[in-house]
Amino acid sequence: MAVAIWNGTVIAESEKTVVVEGNHYFPPESVNTQYLKPSTTTSRCPWKGLANYYSLIVDGKINEDAAWYYAKPSDAAAAVKGYIAFWKGVDVR
Repeated sequence: MAVAIWNGTVIAESEKTVVVEGNHYFPPESVNTQYLKPSTTTSRCPWKGLANYYSLIVDGKINEDAAWYYAKPSDAAAAVKGYIAFWKGVDVR
């Protein structure tokens, strides 16, 4: 079971994460979306494609762009389509 925790709150937990480059990508249904706020930030991975971001909001605290996902990944990264990964102080274990 993988769990993502930030600011003392469970953001996501799943037994069905996909691990890519050391990052756990959580299925969207395993993420507590009430803590996600869409961001306008994007980045591009050479082999996965365009990433979109969410900021996390927990108890009035904001962690900008702390989660990302690939809405339309390349064929090589199809396994993580729509799945959400975390960084920027989010404890994933």
